[in-house]
Amino acid sequence: MVYALDPDKQGAEVWHYRAGGGSGLGGIQWGIAIDGEQAYVPVAEIYNPEPGGLHAVSLTTGLRAWYAPPPPPACGTITRACSGAQFSAVTAMPGIVFSPSNDGAIRAYSTKDGAIVWTYDTNREFPTVNRVRANGGSMNGPAPVVVNRMMYVSSGYGTFGLRPGNVLLAFGVD
Repeated sequence: MVYALDPDKQGAEVWHYRAGGGSGLGGIQWGIAIDGEQAYVPVAEIYNPEPGGLHAVSLTTGLRAWYAPPPPPACGTITRACSGAQFSAVTAMPGIVFSPSNDGAIRAYSTKDGAIVWTYDTNREFPTVNRVRANGGSMNGPAPVVVNRMMYVSSGYGTFGLRPGNVLLAFGVD
């Protein structure tokens, strides 16, 4: 559930929106993002037949602006460890919402209509600056960090039977 509360009226509810069914390892896990017009709500729902998805909700009305269902998982066949569940918090910036997924992919969604405009699959081994072996895997937890034309995101989460890894990735703008 997402709630809009009015601070001038002692937190009176303005509207609420149900983004997912809610369950253990379901619903909204780590956090949403806003851009002044919409709230962007990632959903895990790992125990549902079609887990995941990203909702955009109007901050003014509380109505759904758009919904992006989970794409086929980048990691292969759908299992608990390889699904479209979107556990991680998301990051919004002008025109884009970055959403990491349990399938090991990070995707950039258009804030206009939810279309996926960029995807990066982290399901592999990476060379590292300190020469320590690093692999991507399930993404669960913190939101991507965007600063000084760079985006930083971690990949790999082995708890609850998900796919472990240990990499922090940095992406720049060309």
